[in-house]
Amino acid sequence: MNVLHEWPSWLLWIFFLAENALIVLIVLVWGNILLRRSRKEIFNYSRQQWRVCLLTTLLNALVTFTGFLLWKHGYIRINAAVSWRILTDALAYFLAMDLLMYGFHYIIHKTFLYRPLHRLHHEATDPVPIDLFVLHPLETISFGALLLIILLPFNSNIYGLLIYHIANVIFGMTGHLGVEPMPENIRQWPLMKYLGTSTFHHDHHRHEDYNFGFYTTIWDRLFGTLKR
Repeated sequence: MNVLHEWPSWLLWIFFLAENALIVLIVLVWGNILLRRSRKEIFNYSRQQWRVCLLTTLLNALVTFTGFLLWKHGYIRINAAVSWRILTDALAYFLAMDLLMYGFHYIIHKTFLYRPLHRLHHEATDPVPIDLFVLHPLETISFGALLLIILLPFNSNIYGLLIYHIANVIFGMTGHLGVEPMPENIRQWPLMKYLGTSTFHHDHHRHEDYNFGFYTTIWDRLFGTLKR
């Protein structure tokens, strides 16, 4: 992070854009492998999907750049200590973001915001990996802003934040596969019923009044929005 502090703004922008483009590439390639599609199908999506995906990538880079500026000016505090805080911070981000995104997701479904903000994402009843990035621009910025808001009051651990980001990409990708990538014996573990599996989010795309959570089913269970 201290090295980035010395970089000019244009180079930082390119770096953050490349970082987010790499995430898109990983999701498309990994998702394609899990779906057992041919290599030719890795980038076989519509022009509309690609246009929105490109815009989402640019906006995610903007959110990343904004987070960097907030850190640079002392509004966000990040440490690199190797301690138990790595795991507790990762778990805290995971659960806090899951709750905030559940609330935001529920609100945009149940109010006038659905048509202008979220209908685009739900054009995919059977989503594919690229649909993770097919979002309205304001929705993309809103999800990014939620994480920045969480980071503002705390001295966050960089490794815990990295673990959370990896988990975020994994859950986002698997939620838009339409198939369960995990072996059957693992899916039978008691803990799995509390996680937002591929089936859980796929069911949300088909039945929009249920399953508003992202990483877990906890909030849907608590607030009665779980599709059983």
